[in-house]
Amino acid sequence: MSKKARMDLNSVAGILLAFVAILGGQVLEGGHVGSLLQLAAFLVVMGGTVGAVLLQSPVKIFVSGLRMSTWVFYPPDYSPQQMIKQIIEWSHVSRKEGLLALETQASSTKDPLIKKGLQLLVDGTTPEKLREALEIDISAFESHLRQSARIWEAAGGYAPTIGILGAVLGLIHVMENLSDPDLLGSGIAVAFVATIYGVGLANLVFLPIANKLKSLINEWMVLQEMLIDGFVGIANGENPRLIENRLKGYHI
Repeated sequence: MSKKARMDLNSVAGILLAFVAILGGQVLEGGHVGSLLQLAAFLVVMGGTVGAVLLQSPVKIFVSGLRMSTWVFYPPDYSPQQMIKQIIEWSHVSRKEGLLALETQASSTKDPLIKKGLQLLVDGTTPEKLREALEIDISAFESHLRQSARIWEAAGGYAPTIGILGAVLGLIHVMENLSDPDLLGSGIAVAFVATIYGVGLANLVFLPIANKLKSLINEWMVLQEMLIDGFVGIANGENPRLIENRLKGYHI
């Protein structure tokens, strides 16, 4: 993936607005923010949700998904214009000096897909074989990214149910202490707050993160399709201006 860009202020504003609105509503209704802070309920919901996601996901995918969560606030720096400019430069070099001149470009880049594409061009690979080879790599990496992003979608599905489980546990605690009025309040609080945590985390954190990651993956896929199209155009010996006009259609 590309290097990370500056902070995405939309994500920051969105999550702040959501939590301020909910906590503000609690205060306006005469409630106290402190009443929503229940460690037992939080442990039940978060522990249960993380455990369920771990059960369904390989460790590699789980860790990758956690790392990808940083993209919500610091998304990869996708620049279609920069990509087009770079492809056109390669096209000009290949037309003036031949495909072998791209070997220097291949050795200087750190992106494995770009390095492979340039090397295939240098080796004189046919356009069809070049596209096939690169699409295999992109498809495999896309599958890994989507599986990693899916752990947040899974968490959004499990959290509300775990919240209900926490509520039931709280009610069991209440029933066990009917003879002790001092313990009834804490049990009822855990019961209701666990449900709030489950539904709130799912709809304000987990599912939005999953959808944001899927959107970023889609942007990455468009960039890779542009790259392949550019490489194929160079392999076919197309005019750089023709390649440029076609690539600009990817990000209208």
